[in-house]
Amino acid sequence: MAEGSPLALALEPVVAAADAALRTWQPVWTGFLSAAVREEAEIRLGALSELSLNSDGGYAGSERRQLLLQRTEAFVPAQDQPPPVMGLEIAGNFLFDPASAADFRQALVSAGAQDDQIGDLWPRGDRGAQAIVGAELAQKLDGREGLVRTVAVRFEARPLAELALPAPRPQRDLHTVEASQRLDAVASAGFGLSRNRMATLIREGSVRIDWKVVTSPSRELAVGERVQLEGRGELRVEAVSETKRGRWRIRLIRS
Repeated sequence: MAEGSPLALALEPVVAAADAALRTWQPVWTGFLSAAVREEAEIRLGALSELSLNSDGGYAGSERRQLLLQRTEAFVPAQDQPPPVMGLEIAGNFLFDPASAADFRQALVSAGAQDDQIGDLWPRGDRGAQAIVGAELAQKLDGREGLVRTVAVRFEARPLAELALPAPRPQRDLHTVEASQRLDAVASAGFGLSRNRMATLIREGSVRIDWKVVTSPSRELAVGERVQLEGRGELRVEAVSETKRGRWRIRLIRS
């Protein structure tokens, strides 16, 4: 099922979960999947008429999500079998040492978390961060202490309802005219950042195209490609046309 895919290794546990769901007639939740792995799994497994798929990351708009796999003949609505996840507070004093989402994620890994136990994570200024994680991990870390770089933190399990969840992003239809279809030019217009700042983020590896990290600001975009920037959502290139003056009129959908 995953043969020939560059994500074959990451897809193996998803295929195993699908096999278990079909064999046992019982619903199976996968661990958290990256968006790229989840989307490919949905394409490949969605072709099986006997298998039903749903995804959930703990809140609307989440990037890292779990897949619920179940036999179509034994289908149970997803709302009747919520994913085994909880919230996790990562509390500390970051007033003089701000940390990124990657720093907090690394702290969870250092505390013993596996990648598929960690969902979305978002910093909360100088107070630390919150995350959605597997219920087993939340219970394991609850009340323990750890480090985010050099800052001491305390892990506390939380019901999802007690989290300050990221606000959903409304979809926006954007139009821009650029001298080229370069990634730094188009993304700066779509995300509302200066071109210099966008070029820096690209070189740092913070920008992805169709979920693959791209580090070249000069990389040209094509219709249908999607640009992701952590914390700012996604741009989809809907249409590109040349103007009479040799520039490019570009339509973007931001979500």
